[in-house]
Amino acid sequence: MKSVALHNLGCKVNSYEFDVMQQMLQENGFQIVSFDERADVYVVNTCTVTNMADRKSRQMLHKAKKMNPQAVVVATGCYVQTGQEDLIEDLAVDLIIGNNKKAELADILLEYLKNNFAEQPLHARKTLDETTVIDINHTDEFEEVQLYKTAEHTRAYIKIQDGCNQFCSYCIIPYARGRVRSRKKEDVISEIQGLVNRGYQEVVLTGIHLSSYGVDFLAKTEGDYLAEKAVGASKKTLAFERGFLIDLIEAIQKLDGLHRIRLGSLEPRIITEDFVTRLAACSKVCPHFHLSLQSGSDDTLKRMNRYYSAAEFKEKVALLRTKYPYGAITTDVIVGFPGETEAEFLETKKYLEDIRFFEMHVFKFSKRKNTPAATMKQQVPDSVKQLRSDILLEMAQEYSKEFRNAFIGKEVEVLMEEEKTIDGIYYQIGHTPEYIKVAFPSVEKRTNQIVRGIVTDFLDTDYMLMN
Repeated sequence: MKSVALHNLGCKVNSYEFDVMQQMLQENGFQIVSFDERADVYVVNTCTVTNMADRKSRQMLHKAKKMNPQAVVVATGCYVQTGQEDLIEDLAVDLIIGNNKKAELADILLEYLKNNFAEQPLHARKTLDETTVIDINHTDEFEEVQLYKTAEHTRAYIKIQDGCNQFCSYCIIPYARGRVRSRKKEDVISEIQGLVNRGYQEVVLTGIHLSSYGVDFLAKTEGDYLAEKAVGASKKTLAFERGFLIDLIEAIQKLDGLHRIRLGSLEPRIITEDFVTRLAACSKVCPHFHLSLQSGSDDTLKRMNRYYSAAEFKEKVALLRTKYPYGAITTDVIVGFPGETEAEFLETKKYLEDIRFFEMHVFKFSKRKNTPAATMKQQVPDSVKQLRSDILLEMAQEYSKEFRNAFIGKEVEVLMEEEKTIDGIYYQIGHTPEYIKVAFPSVEKRTNQIVRGIVTDFLDTDYMLMN
């Protein structure tokens, strides 16, 4: 039995695929150990969303080889798709596996070990020409697997879609993930029912561009036009106007034993009167929505190749709040995008002051090779990016506390996920449907139980206290 240590970087889709890979390895007789332990094989599920993600991916690959120079170090994930040439030349990397082959990791690894080490212990460092690359080409079909357990014991990420057709001017992910591929409804339902039968109470629907779920279904029935022109397609033909995602959510709502449905990041254009009305009728859907803004300036949004205006985005937020007045709405913001003037930044700042999101994830623009934004003129200095980031992060902390403060004195339900000692007191830790992190003082283990109580105060900057 060979020992395998895995490390995951990046988004919720990567987290789902990480769980799939770990499951497959265990089924094929590998022993899973901590990434901080000496192992025979190390698998790093890489990310490439920013330059920092690339750097972290390389760091973890090098850490693995340092932990055990004789180990087989495997790179998979999005950085594999965009940084293949660098990884082939990297002495720390032995095996490179494309995104569309993750579900076959165990079989690939068994074959690799059989072919290379049948009569000898695991090898020393490889030379440049010995790095093995396994299919990094994109596929046109969703790579179906069935997940039955995850690293978490209460919440499961469910991948329903892969790929993106949007091609925002700053984003490398369409090149790393390929075109949109959607999962069949019956396969999603089957997987969730299996997880619910094993005790999972919450599922999180994830995808690279979740709102594009069904674009490829339309393409198969209406020709290639939509697949190639999804962004510019008329309003009546867009997949989210046809209701593929809400149809799926309504089907999941009917599953017995499931307590919560949480959604990943949504495209603002999917937030229509019909969508929100039908969504609000699904009692299991958590009032926690992520709409990625990126900028509050129309000029910046145009350079980003985002297909909505700031005013349209604000209308979508208002529409959500009509049905979810206490709902948690979160967003992403990029500061220092090429050409972002001080006036455009202040416009974004004022816009954020008006909306007051529960959480804001603030990113400094990162040039990604082979994207249009990388060669745009008027690149913003790092010092200016840092200053603007600091300003928005301070606002984010203020608005998050403001949102959570409104729950003091209210009864909430919390899905308990872990135990933790804080300042010498033992707490059960979990999240409300709005994804507010709550601490409940109790030595009785409550993991995977729904606990009701009254929010009394802030325990610290991260947790609210419930009695």
